[in-house]
Amino acid sequence: MGLFLFSTMFNLTVIGFLLFMFLRVLFSCWILPVLVYQKIKRSGFRGPTPIFPLGNISEMKNKKKNRSNSSVGCSRISHDIHSTVFPYFARWQQSYGKVFIYWLGAEPFLYIADPEFLKKLSAGVTGKSWGKPTVFKKDRKPMFGDGLVMVEGEEWVRLRHVITPAFSWANLKPMISLMVESASKMLDRWISLINSGNQEIDVEREIITTAGEIIVKTSFGISYEDGSEVLKKLSDMQVALFKYNRYVGVPFSNFMNPKRNLEAIKLGKEIDSLLLLIIAARKNSCNQHPSKDLLGLLLEANNVDDPRGKTLNSRELIDQCKTFFFGGQETTALALSWSLLLLAMNPDWQNQLREEIREVIGDKEVHFDLLAGLKKMGWVMNEVLRLYSPAPNAQRQTRQDIRVDDQIVRKGTNLWIDVVAMHHDPALWGDDVNEFKPERFRDDQLYGGCKNKMGFLPFGFGGRMCVARHLAMTEYKVVLTLILSRFSVHLSPTYCHSPTVLLSLRPTYGLPLRVQPL
Repeated sequence: MGLFLFSTMFNLTVIGFLLFMFLRVLFSCWILPVLVYQKIKRSGFRGPTPIFPLGNISEMKNKKKNRSNSSVGCSRISHDIHSTVFPYFARWQQSYGKVFIYWLGAEPFLYIADPEFLKKLSAGVTGKSWGKPTVFKKDRKPMFGDGLVMVEGEEWVRLRHVITPAFSWANLKPMISLMVESASKMLDRWISLINSGNQEIDVEREIITTAGEIIVKTSFGISYEDGSEVLKKLSDMQVALFKYNRYVGVPFSNFMNPKRNLEAIKLGKEIDSLLLLIIAARKNSCNQHPSKDLLGLLLEANNVDDPRGKTLNSRELIDQCKTFFFGGQETTALALSWSLLLLAMNPDWQNQLREEIREVIGDKEVHFDLLAGLKKMGWVMNEVLRLYSPAPNAQRQTRQDIRVDDQIVRKGTNLWIDVVAMHHDPALWGDDVNEFKPERFRDDQLYGGCKNKMGFLPFGFGGRMCVARHLAMTEYKVVLTLILSRFSVHLSPTYCHSPTVLLSLRPTYGLPLRVQPL
């Protein structure tokens, strides 16, 4: 009798648990998303019809497959890249306009490619008042943790206050010599490769390596050898998290690809251990020689009483280091790589920059005060960031209800801002939008004549603009000056033009160019 009663209770418990799990899955995957979908429709926003629990992911994946099976991109080079990197958004724009709702699994996103809508939406919203989509914070936790790009509110204010001085003009000046040293070493290596019979060089791979060396020296005060393993593991994590089609936003998606999730978590822990060693070594050296680079300022904040009552703990130190290890290497390196491609396609501009370098710098060493005189190089940089922005989108989450004309964007709405679409919109830039024309920034150095200032977002917008943008612009000019002073670059017949998004906008098959010493 007792055994029968126990068996019955056990079976009922199992059935109850299974029923609970079934109802939970049913609610998460279908009932709640359908309720939210109906509410969004009543708010006046349209978009492609989601099929839960995947939302619009199936259609997005199919569009990617169709594109990846095509070799059109290799046959010619076109700067009209929006339909290549975001084919589903380009297609949906034709049906629903520049503002619509799409779904990643059970998560709705308000897609925005209308700068006027974005201007009205962000008016009066401070940097700390923007959130980050929760689904992305969870998905990218192994890579960024609670780094500056992910935190919000007073926590963002506190970290921004600590980090900003590391990238002041005063702190950038002594970094120039380190940039020159690393870039010169790369160019000496190019000479050796050319002398060995290699006429082609994958400039993307070379420049990413050099940018990594620069960031570890200038912001963390360590050698490239000490920082290279962190950079390598961050690159591996980038592939694990972003290269393969995933199911971000789908309930319980972590269980759909456990191998890659475990791989990312494992890499995250390994990176944490390496960064702890770097931090410990700096703590010991800072006792005698405090430094004003990024890591030095982070450690200084960890030792000083914070006016908001909180210092940086070890976890926060690691997350800030991971964020800037990755961001400091990737964005500038890709901007330089795309620049060399565009200059190889436009030898006249290559010659104009070389002549400007002779006039402004001549035989003198590259010096911080001389970089401001490279006006045309600034135009070229902006035009490259317009055509091939390393940050192809921006994400936000609203923290309050915001009225835009007759529509209300509710608190907690995920925003996906399509930077590529706005940078390639003929309504904003004219019929020559997909042509390389740096001169458009001659008379309007900030916006290049864009008809709406929110239509050009190379470093983000509002209070959450990239904190290290001055470092990126300085490094860009130093490295490009040294390259053009010693080499000319030309298109390679082996180059296949296929831009893709792997968190950043990058060439799918590398960027081989013919490089010739002057």
